[in-house]
Amino acid sequence: MDYQLITDSCSDLPLELVEKYNLDIVNFTINISGEDLVDDMGKTFNKTSFFQRLKNGETATTSQVNVHSYIEKFKQYVDKGIPAVYLAFSSALTGSFNNALQAKSMLEDEYENVDLTIIDTKAASLGEGLLVYEAAVRKEEGFTKEELINWVEENKLNYHSWVTVDDIKHLQRGGRISATAATVGSLLSVKPIIVMNPEGKLIPVAKVRGRKKSINYLIDQTVKHIKEEDKHPIFIGHVGVPEEAAYIKEQIKERINAPEIIVSSYGPTVAAHTGFGSLAVFSYGEKRE
Repeated sequence: MDYQLITDSCSDLPLELVEKYNLDIVNFTINISGEDLVDDMGKTFNKTSFFQRLKNGETATTSQVNVHSYIEKFKQYVDKGIPAVYLAFSSALTGSFNNALQAKSMLEDEYENVDLTIIDTKAASLGEGLLVYEAAVRKEEGFTKEELINWVEENKLNYHSWVTVDDIKHLQRGGRISATAATVGSLLSVKPIIVMNPEGKLIPVAKVRGRKKSINYLIDQTVKHIKEEDKHPIFIGHVGVPEEAAYIKEQIKERINAPEIIVSSYGPTVAAHTGFGSLAVFSYGEKRE
């Protein structure tokens, strides 16, 4: 029996891939300067304009997807008896995952048969997107629902995220670092390197002086953690800096034989927390430690 793959807008996948693989999307909402905007994967959302607003100093906030929204999404498939698999944004970064579980539980109280699997990807942005993309490819290749669920659970912690931000004060505004650390970091031109740990939390692992060094650090770490025999795509994400993302792509291509490297901007939900100028490389390697 066929089944539906669902993810959320925090996966930041390019719209053409969402449409090509018939992915259904749970939409997050962003508020910037009092204006509510729906993250619809770029269908109507103008990312360029949003990034410019971040660059100009406007502050954006995000909110959880509520239980009602999840019920409405899942009910479409339960009503039709279509099995569904939801690959969700890391539970360590949002309460939305628990709301999805609650929605499933409420549907199970109402319906006799709810064939819905909710998986915590332990990932964010195009790191989540890369896992979803590879899952969608396998679904198209004929993986059954059970085979796909097993594959995702076995492989999800092999996906790595190497992230840097340009404005360290943005992390302070989001409560990620102290005001003192942000001030000192800005004066010294310190660029933090952030990774996703096995629990799906974003943690700082290094501090690098200067933008160029931080970009080269992302490249070096990506290459270091990739096994040549693993032929997986690489995703490169950015917030308003496509030229630097293109530079990363060229450098990686020179050093390893990746079958596919896709460059795409973050979506607004994640960009709201990283700020303008953030860059990240997402790849498959050994298990996260």
